[in-house]
Parts: sequence; C-alpha cells; structure tokens
Amino acid sequence: MRRYPPIADHGLIGDLQTSALVTGEGVIDWFCPRRFDAPSLFASLLDHDRGGYFSVTAEAENPTPRQLYLADTAILVTRFLTEDGTGEVVDFMPVDEPETPTDRHEIVRLLRCVRGKVRFTMECRPRFDYARAGHRLELADGTARFEGPGTTAYLQTDKLPLERDGDDVTATVELGQGEIAAAVLTVRDSGAAAPEPIEETTGRRIFAETAHFWRGWLRQCRYQGRWQNAVKRSAITLKLLTYAPTGAYVAAATMGLPEQIGGERNWDYRYTWIRDASFTVRALVDLGFNQEAAAFAGWLDGRLRSAGTVTGEPLQIMYRLDGDPRLDEEILDHLEGYRGSAPIRLGNGAAGQLQLDIYGEAVYALAVSREVTEGAGYDGWKVTAGVLDWLAKHWDRPDEGIWETRGGRKDFTYSRVMSWAAFHHGIRLADSLAAPADVMSWRNARDAIMAQVMEHGWNEKRRALVQSYGAEVLDASLLLAPQVRFLSPKDPRWLATLDAMDEELVSDSLVYRYNPEASPDGLRGSEGTFSLCSFLYVSALARAGRLEQARYAFDKMLTYANHVGLFAEEIGPSGEQLGNFPQAFTHLSLITAAIALDDELDRAELG
Repeated sequence: MRRYPPIADHGLIGDLQTSALVTGEGVIDWFCPRRFDAPSLFASLLDHDRGGYFSVTAEAENPTPRQLYLADTAILVTRFLTEDGTGEVVDFMPVDEPETPTDRHEIVRLLRCVRGKVRFTMECRPRFDYARAGHRLELADGTARFEGPGTTAYLQTDKLPLERDGDDVTATVELGQGEIAAAVLTVRDSGAAAPEPIEETTGRRIFAETAHFWRGWLRQCRYQGRWQNAVKRSAITLKLLTYAPTGAYVAAATMGLPEQIGGERNWDYRYTWIRDASFTVRALVDLGFNQEAAAFAGWLDGRLRSAGTVTGEPLQIMYRLDGDPRLDEEILDHLEGYRGSAPIRLGNGAAGQLQLDIYGEAVYALAVSREVTEGAGYDGWKVTAGVLDWLAKHWDRPDEGIWETRGGRKDFTYSRVMSWAAFHHGIRLADSLAAPADVMSWRNARDAIMAQVMEHGWNEKRRALVQSYGAEVLDASLLLAPQVRFLSPKDPRWLATLDAMDEELVSDSLVYRYNPEASPDGLRGSEGTFSLCSFLYVSALARAGRLEQARYAFDKMLTYANHVGLFAEEIGPSGEQLGNFPQAFTHLSLITAAIALDDELDRAELG
C-alpha cells in the first residue's frame, strides 16, 4: 500500500447520498458516511498514518493491479494478476430509495477468483470524525462492530475469518477458481438496529440490483455522438455527485486535495455551488436527464425563497446539501495533508463572498427546459422575477469573481457577462411563459451591462476582453461568453479575445484560468491548468469554426483522464491530476464540449 497514491489513481463509488474513493490497489482511502459533507470514516488520502482505510488486496509477489468500471454502471472492478491466478474485488454502494435521507450506507466488496487461486488480505481500520475520535471494537459471530461517537460501523463477511488487530480487524482468505466471498460495511447512527446477517447470496443479489439501477438510469441518455464512452462516464460521475434527497450537487467528492503539491490551495469542495450545479443541470438536460434538472430547480427555488444567507444577498455562492448557508471554515491541523499539502480546510470561507455571476447561472439553469419552468409554476416564477427585479438595481458592484480569489473585490468582466445572461434568459423565459414581469427594466439593465462591458471590459491594447475593468490580464472564465450568448462565437471581438487567450493562457491545448503573477489572488503558490477551461476552450473553438484545432484539443484532453475516465480539477506540469476529485465542473464541461463539437462537425459534413 503506497502512502499517497496519485490523485488520479482512484475510482468513485456512491449511493447518491455519499461516496467513496477506491485506489487502483483496492484501498478505500476516502469515505464520509451519512452524506458527502459529513465527517470521514476513512481518510488516509489526507493522512496515511492517522486517517484510516479499508483495503482488500491480493497477497502475492508483485501482483499487477488493473481497474475498470463495469460497463454503463458505477460498479468498480479492481483486478489482481498474479503468478498463481487472477482475482477481482468488485466495489459498489447499493442505491436504495436514494431520495429519502438515511443514516444507513453500505459499501459492498465482493472478492472473487476468476482463474487459478488467489489469496486475499483485508484490513479495516476506521478513524471516526476526520480521525479526531477514537472507537471501540466488538468482534463476535463473524461481525466486527466499530463504535464511534454517534456512529456505528459494522463489517460482516461470509467467508473471511475476522481477526482483531488492536481496535481494527484483518482477514485472509484463499479462493479457488469460481469462488466468491463478500464483505459488507454498514454504517448507521449509534442506537439504530444492527444489520441482518449476510448470506452467501447476499452480495450477488445486491450486485445485480445495483447494476440494474445504473443501466436503467443511463438508458435515458440520448447522446449518440462520437465520444459516447467519455460522455456516458461523465454523466454517471455527475449523477454520483448528486445528493438525491434534495437534488443538490457537490462540486467534488473530496476535500483538501491540493492544487499544488505542498501548497496551501487545499479547499473543501463537498458543497453545492450555485454555479457548478447550474451548469451541471444544463449538461444533464442536454443528454436527456430532465428529472435531475427538475429536482435541482426545486432545491434552488427553496434557496431563493428562504432569504437565509450569510451575505444578506438573495443568494450566496454555495450552501450545504440541505440548504444551510453556514460553512464556517476551520483548519484540521492534526492531518498532515496529501503528501504534506497543508492546511486541510473543513468548511469553506468563500461562502461569504459576493459573486454576482451566480444570478446569471441560476436563471440559465431555470431556463434549461420547459418542463422545469412549468414545474416551478406561477409562484416559482414570481420568486425568479423578484430576484431579477432586485438584480436590476444591484448588478453594478465590484465583487470577488468566479475564482473566489482572496485579493479584494474588483469589477470582474465575467460577473457582468453573467448578470447580462440573467436578464437575457429571464426575458426569454417571461416571453415563453407569457408571465408578468418588468421586462422593460430588465432590458434596460441588460443593455446597460452590454455597453459597459464593451467599453470597460474590452482592452484595445490587448485586443481582448480582460479579467476586470482597466486591467490587461486575460481570464479563461470568459470562454463562457459565447455559450451564454453574450457574444456570437464568430463576433470579431470574441475571435480576437480567443486569439489572445491562445497566445497567453493555452499550453498544448491546456488552459490556465489566469496568470496569478499578473493578477495576485491573495494566495501563495501556483496551480496547474484548469480542466474546465480546457474543455470550454474546445467548445469555443468549435463554435468559432476552428474544427480541426477543436477536435485535436478535445482528443488530447481526453488522454489526461485517469484509467477509468475520471478527472480532477487541474492538470499539473507533468500531466498529473491535481485538486479535488472527481470534479463536476470538469465532467460537465466535457459533455458540453463533446456536444458542441459533434454539432459543428455534423454541420460541416452536411456542407
């Protein structure tokens, strides 16, 4: 077991309320029971010695591991090739009534030998509450009961003889060809009923039910383009990052993974950003998943109605999965961090920032389909219209911007562009619904923003739209401008901006967000290229008619996916994945880029 496997050397499993990461060696090194933003049970990803883990590996001389997803599912298979035989560990989390919040979450691990014979070794070493709390072990009748503060974890097996190792357990079993053993970890609130004993057929039955769920869900996907494997894997990943009881999405499954190894850019991404979730909804609807859009619209409507924010604004940039606006940031200084990357931040202080672009992204999501807008009804429309009325009076303010910099407020061009998008899509919604609205006020605001951006956000010297008014710094967030229809993708000013970005922000088709040396963001260190921006670059190239360049950039970007098709937030200088993993922003932008490129290639082929 490596102390810190590469960030990319993981697959993701989940039950639409929480998730776990499994390394390519069969180690679960990140798992937060109850829900995504709950305290961890396994966190060796952030501290190898203290964090805790659950491993199942083949005991052999230099086994060769291989990992893959079972086709069209979120079931992960880790294969071990040894001299004596080939073994597999099949990992998944059952999806059982995901819309109902529950304290019960299960990880099922099926061990099977498919050739020869394989000796498996298992270790389960939980560490409750981010490894801040101890636990007590009771071992009886083939079940290990780990009792922590407020939480109990049960490990049950059918063929693996559990042995005590302090307050942890280990087991070893040799399986011959065709034999299968099961280990089921169930986590519940303390005092809840213990799970029923598992039988020899339990694991296989749950496996069949889980595969049926995922394949049934994916059948809704209407994408028939050139990159079906990558798009479908991204769709499943976005679904795995959904908290089904509320319809909210997390930005990523993890916290604290560094944007620079050894640096301080280590954030907690297990919350719902209005921006990320809104674009996720757009991507899923483009694939045919309307139910997910309607669920998020309901969650967003609840936030607009609650008027409960830490900023005093109608919306704040992020919330907890249940809509709680409080995300106080603290440091977990007892954890060393991934490869020494500290501090580890719990919570997110950026929740108190002002970022005006979120109103554009929210309306953009609500306007995604008639099914969503009609489902909101007249009362939902009144709430949306009220927010646009408010924005018409408050859009012209400096803010912290999309990248949550901690270097002070500025007049960020992207924030203005998305405020324009709020009015543009709001006006279209009002017309399509024939709903009452102060459309004249919205048009005036929309037109004023366009004029202001073209006067102050355009830098004649750079021949480009720039990051903030009066600056010369470029910003890849503006790659979204043609996508939200602020500018035509072939507008001369936009093409000039694209050329400028190509010269300054693009490195072998990979795109940096901005140059932090030219635009200090209040943080030490550097970062890699931002994968969201790299895929937005592909979309922009495609819509601009630069198809050969777009296709080459897209195909190259796909080579940076990990072995099971997942992406983190960034890509480092040596092609390594950096930042929290997997990241929704990256996968939704992959879908958007594939659709845009398919559309333009089809159009070109038709002449």
